[in-house]
Amino acid sequence: MHQHPLTTERNLPENNNNEAKPAAPKKAVQRKPPNKPMSPWKRRLSTLSRWLHIYLSMISFVILLFFAVTGLTLNHPEWGNKVNTTQQKGKLNVQWVNNEDTSRIAKLEVVEFLRKTHHIKGAMNEFRIDDMQCSVSFKGPGYASDIFITRETGEYELSETRTGFIGIINDLHKGRDSGSAWSAVIDFSAILMTIVSLSGLVLMCFLKKKRTAGLAIAVLGLIISLFFYFVATA
Repeated sequence: MHQHPLTTERNLPENNNNEAKPAAPKKAVQRKPPNKPMSPWKRRLSTLSRWLHIYLSMISFVILLFFAVTGLTLNHPEWGNKVNTTQQKGKLNVQWVNNEDTSRIAKLEVVEFLRKTHHIKGAMNEFRIDDMQCSVSFKGPGYASDIFITRETGEYELSETRTGFIGIINDLHKGRDSGSAWSAVIDFSAILMTIVSLSGLVLMCFLKKKRTAGLAIAVLGLIISLFFYFVATA
């Protein structure tokens, strides 16, 4: 018995479009080679640089801030730098200064008398002896005092100058008339700044992701500094 052609086609199995296709082969993931372990001396150098940079920065924070602020005030002396000058007269023991032998002039007694009488500050900067008079000068941060003594009579004139708080910190920044103790502070500050700067540079070399950009910025800063240096000294 013959089946109708349409019936035969109707009974044919349909193609299954949803039939699972073979999975595409996965691409092999290329893993980056592991970073080489840091050598012991590099690890110690990195640790030391980080330690120095952090803790010395904290130790020198106040000093660095002081020199940063006084750098501005020193560059702008008009910012509240008021000069106050006073004049005074007096007389001291004439026997201290009226001596033909200048080596026997009582310098110590004169200085102590002036300090006690006028509350003079600062260290004695000069004691000069001429034929007719003696001159004594005292200097300190933001302070100056000059005394001119007539040797024949013992009478003197004192001129005292004070430049206020701004003048004091400006002189401290320059280390002018500030004594040996403050000079040691300046030396110590310079050493700290040097170590902090160099340790930061070394530490940057160990930061692989930021090393190139950091060193490039450092070189740019050097070029800018040199440019202004040559402009200022031209």
